Parts: sequence; structure tokens; C-alpha cells
Amino acid sequence: MAKKKTPQEGKKFDNPNVMGLHAEVLEQPITETLELNYMPYAMSVIVSRAIPEIDGFKPSHRKLLYTMYDMGLLTKARTKSANVVGATMKLNPHGDAAIYDTMVRLSRGYGALLHPFVDSKGNFGKVYSRDMAWAASRYTEVKLDTICGELFRDIDQDTVDFVDNYDGKLKEPALLPTTFPNVLVSANQGIAVGMASNLCGFNLGEVCDTTIAFLKNPDHDILSTLKAPDLPTGGELIYDAAALGEIYRTGRGSFKVRAKWRYLKSENLIEVYEIPYSTTSEAIMDKVSELVKAGKIKEIADMRDETDLTGLKLAIDLKRGTDPDKLMSKLFRMTPLMDSQSCNFNVLIAGMPRVMGVREILEEWTAWRADSVRRRVYFNMKKKQDKLHLLQGLRRILLDIDRAIQIIRETEEDAEVVPNLMIGFGIDQVQAEYVADIRLRNINKEYILKRTQEVDSLEAEIEDLQATVNDPKRIRKIIIGELTEVKKKYAVPRRTDILYEYETENAQGEEDDTPDYPVHLFLSREGYLKKITPQSLRMASDQKYKEGDGPFLYWEGSNRDELLVFTDRQQCYKTRLSEFDDSKASVLGDYLPTKLGMDGEERVLWACIPGDYSGQLLFCFENGKTARVELSAYQTQTRRKKLTGAYSDKSPLVTAFLLREELELALYSSDGRCMVFHTAVLAPKTTRTTQGVNVMALKPKRTVTQVLPLAETAIVNTARYRARSLPVAGSILREEDRGEKQMSLLE
Repeated sequence: MAKKKTPQEGKKFDNPNVMGLHAEVLEQPITETLELNYMPYAMSVIVSRAIPEIDGFKPSHRKLLYTMYDMGLLTKARTKSANVVGATMKLNPHGDAAIYDTMVRLSRGYGALLHPFVDSKGNFGKVYSRDMAWAASRYTEVKLDTICGELFRDIDQDTVDFVDNYDGKLKEPALLPTTFPNVLVSANQGIAVGMASNLCGFNLGEVCDTTIAFLKNPDHDILSTLKAPDLPTGGELIYDAAALGEIYRTGRGSFKVRAKWRYLKSENLIEVYEIPYSTTSEAIMDKVSELVKAGKIKEIADMRDETDLTGLKLAIDLKRGTDPDKLMSKLFRMTPLMDSQSCNFNVLIAGMPRVMGVREILEEWTAWRADSVRRRVYFNMKKKQDKLHLLQGLRRILLDIDRAIQIIRETEEDAEVVPNLMIGFGIDQVQAEYVADIRLRNINKEYILKRTQEVDSLEAEIEDLQATVNDPKRIRKIIIGELTEVKKKYAVPRRTDILYEYETENAQGEEDDTPDYPVHLFLSREGYLKKITPQSLRMASDQKYKEGDGPFLYWEGSNRDELLVFTDRQQCYKTRLSEFDDSKASVLGDYLPTKLGMDGEERVLWACIPGDYSGQLLFCFENGKTARVELSAYQTQTRRKKLTGAYSDKSPLVTAFLLREELELALYSSDGRCMVFHTAVLAPKTTRTTQGVNVMALKPKRTVTQVLPLAETAIVNTARYRARSLPVAGSILREEDRGEKQMSLLE
């Protein structure tokens, strides 16, 4: 077996042009670079930095909180944040700025958690503000919040493992023995290498109820007690049972949250006082300002941020006659006032990242918590056993205290006292040491009798504790009792309301926001689109085009209609006519590649108004094939603007037709031939990228150059070109059937 080369044994080559010096460079295979340099870094970020563990904390959170606990800040008064940051650096080998940022996120002042762990005083910024900076650590003060008592309960009773800190001089807990599933209560986000974690928060009371029900019945319906996520910034959650069920089952998915608002009729303004957790007040202000400047929202007179000590408040002044409900419906659709909250329940379990659903997380947490409780009970049992052992030794000398005194008095050397007691009473060294250390005033029968009377009660307690250690049911009962106590002490009402009837309301109000009036559409060959009202068209009907450009397509429709635009990259862009400004015949119009954000050098080939998406699209390709596709295959959600794979890429597209009814088409080839066929012979397909049916048989290097409805051609002898079966080569076009060459297609 060949010996694996180290990087130092790799190929050497000289580079004499490095800073004018003769340098020797070692060549290293990329696989070795990844293995030796990159992988340790990636694993460190995943395991030791970005992904939370089953206690709900990342290492930076845990080190900070334990440092504060070790400083006595669970019971003492607040201290300067700078003191805590400095002390935490003994456990967390990062800069003070990173540690303070962690503290800010855990603080009550910042408001990023449903149940903050740091009781703060001073300016800690706000989670809903992007620009509100927090004060420096020397100006703020902190201590642990009372709920942290549930994080550190019995931490000194061997409930969790302790490990060395980074320099091996101190010990720190590997996990915190939380008495409730903090991993589900505290929102947590992290980006590692090649993976991420995004845990949304749930209401503490609902989490405790769900965990208790799960402990009693592993098949418990979680959605019945854990109704929906609960976010620190409040808002209204759009209830979608299917989406929440997917999140609970797989740990992945998203849900929508919208802002809370109220209308002040006396001042004709709207106040937004709670926003989605995933956005900021500045992002909302910027988006609304952008829409007002673009003319897409005309009902707003002014908008300002009036956030003060009482909390968030965005004030929107309305123009006279504005319907506040319709305006907010539009703002919810067009701004971050309604936003999606994504979920990725990625948690470290035994050092390995796992994406888990809520039930799996509860399984892991209850198993881990049961082990912590079992360790605590065993620790207490062991202490009582040690005490019992000492008292049993003390009871041995009860029968003859004088003899014990005599042994001690007659022993010449101090080192021989304990061995002589061991021999004289038949006790072990630990018991003998205990007896030897009893003060002289306590060597009386009353003292010894009182102490030895504890033996029977200790034996009963130890027996009970031993039964608890060996009985999972009793362990579960203890956990249930602790969860009940936590709920009673710390549970608060939900901050995020659940909106069950949103879908119906939204469907009714969405259409009313777009003005409905007739329009005429003109699309040029170069891709310029004009939307003109009938009144404007009557005043001036002569269309203006760029030099070398000309008319291509024309439609009559409504301002609410949608438009499908097909390009030479097999892509379809979906837009609404209402997104185009009303134009005039004397202007060029909107350039579609720019308006729709097309790729570089992407060109418009064809477009149509789909209406109610009934009918089919007929695609005609240069290779003589035609594909008939159901128009419903292009019906997507309104927010989706672009479809890839809109049609087959096997041959360039010549043109397309929107078929509401059957018709005859004439295909012209590059070698002067023509054939006519009826569209009824083509069966519609549901796959957009179907290659279609071969209609015109072409010779090598020949292509289809033009396709027109038979009614728009100059063909006189239609029987000569009409196909009896497909495919056909077509017939040479006669002079009388050529007519005037068609330059454009009007639909």
C-alpha cells in the first residue's frame, strides 16, 4: 500500500518573482487542503458556534449565562455589562463586541425573546429596529432574569456534565439543565457552513401543556395543544393547518405573519403597533416610500415613525376618502407588513446536526431531561447513603462511649487514633474519621441518640430514591410536576394572535384594489408595449415606433388582465396590465425586457392575454413541429413572476397562437413550400416542454419561416396545400398564392 504524501512531500516549484526574492512554494492537492484546513473549520462552526443544542442554547449563550450565574447575578443586584463581558472572556475566546452582542439579544430591553434571560437596564436597542443602536457596555447594567432559576436548578447536583474551558483552567457546563423545553420557547437563528438553523418561538404555557400531554401519551396530537408559533414582536399569524402540520412534522416550512394596526377616525390615520418578527420598521418605511414614489400607492399622504418609550408606532396619514381596510390589504400584499417566517429546526443531538419535527424534539428533550433528573436523584441518594454510612458508624459506639474515649486517650500517636477505633469497633476508615472528629462536648448519649435516630428515616428515603432511579414512570411524574410549576410561575398570554379567517377576507378584498377599465394594447416587434385607454386612442390613433421597429401584436382587454410574455430563452414572464402606466400613441411605451427584468440580451418573441386560462397555446417551431399545450399549465400564484421551461428548447420558436377555437394554419418553409392543416388534429398536452407533433416534413437545412392563419393569407388554391395526413412536405407555392408578403402578425 502506497504511503500517503504529506503536504511537505508534495511537488516543489520555484517562483523567483515573489517580492523580488527567490521563493519555494509547496504544491498541495485540493483534497488535502479541504481535509486539513477547511473541514476542521466547518465542523467547528457547526458544532461549537452556530447550531443550538437540546437545551436551546448555542455555546456563546451558555457561556455568558453561566458566567453571570457564577457571578451570583441570579440573586445579586445588577452590575455593569462590561464586568460581565470581561468575565465571560474566561470561557468564550471571542472579542468583547461579540459577547456583548450576544448579551443584547438575550436581554429584556432588546425584546428578541418571549422570555428574556437577562434583566437589563439602559439602552439595548430594539429587535424591530434596524438602525436603533444599543449603548456601549460601560453604560448598561444587567443581571439574570428570574426565569434563569429554571436553567440552573440543581446544576450543582451532577445533572449535567462539566467540561474544561478553552485553556483548561476552568470548568463549564456542556448543557444547561433546563426544566422546560427552552429549545421550543426561545427563538434561535444560526448560519453554519453548508447548513443553517432557524427555530421560531412557541408560547411557554402551550409548550408545557404539550410536553405534559406527550409524556402521558406519545401519540398525542401536538397541533391540538401547540396551536401555532408565538413571536416576541406580536402580530397576527395567518393560520394554515397544512403548512403548520408540515412544520411540526418535518421541521421545515414557513408561515405568514402580518402587522397589527388600528384606525383613528378623528385624525384619519392608521397606527401600526406590532410588526412581523422577520422585518424591521425601517424596511417597512422604505418599501412604502418606494411604492408611493412609483405611484403604485396613491392613498397615503404621509408616513412617519413615532416609536417612543411606550413601544413601536408607525403612523400613516390617509388622503380624504381612503378606505383604511382596502389600503391595509394592499400594503399587506406589497410590503413587509405581512411577511413569511421560515422554519428550519436544526438542532445538535450528541454533536450531530439533525433537522427534526416538534415531536422528535420533544422525544429528544424528554429523554435528555429524564437522564438529568435521574442523575439528580442518584446524586441525592448517594449523599444520603454517605450520611447513613457515617451514622451507622456512630451508632456502633453508642453501646460503649467510654471505651471509645479510652481508646483515644490511651493512643500515644495521633496517626494511630483512627486505626485503633477501626479495630476496636469494627468500623471502616471513613466512619472512624467521623467519630474521631466529634467535639468533646458532643460525646454524650443524648447527642449520639438524636443523630442515630435519623438512620431509619434515611434508609426509607434511600429506598424511595432508589425506586425512583429505577422507575421511568416516577421520573416522568417528576418532570410533569416541574413543567406544571414552570407554567404556573412564568407562563404569559400569547403575543401573536391567530387569524383563522384570513384567506376568505383576502380573496374578497384583493380584486377591488385594482381599477377596472378597458384598455388597448400595442406590442412592437422590438418589445415595446403601450397600454392606451379608448379615450386617448380616439384623440390620437397614429402609433409611434422606433426607426426599424413596427407593429407586431394588438389586443383589447381590461386593466385587471394578466399578460404572458414569451422569450427566446424558453421563459415566460407573468405580469399584470395594472403594473403598466397608461400611455399615449405618440410615445414608444415600456420596453418589456427592462420592465420585466429579463436576462441580458433576452428577446420577446410573443405574448398573450390568458384571461381565465381556458383554451390552449399552439407553439410552431422551425423544425416543422407544433406543440399544443393547455393554457392552464401557465396558471400560477400571483406573486410568481417568471416561469422557466415555458416551451420546448429543441428548436427555435417561429410564433405561437392562443386557441380559443379551432382554425386552419398555413406553414411556409425556406425552400418556397407551403402546407395547410387544421389545429383540431393536434391533441393538447399538459407538459409545457413537449416537443410537439411533426406537421411539416422538411429537407435537410430547411426550416419553417412563417406561420399564419389561413384566413390572413393570399392563398387561392387551398386544396393544393391542405394536408390529408401528417407530416407532409407541402407543395411549391404558386405565384397567384403568394400575394403580398406578410410582415406582422395581428391577433
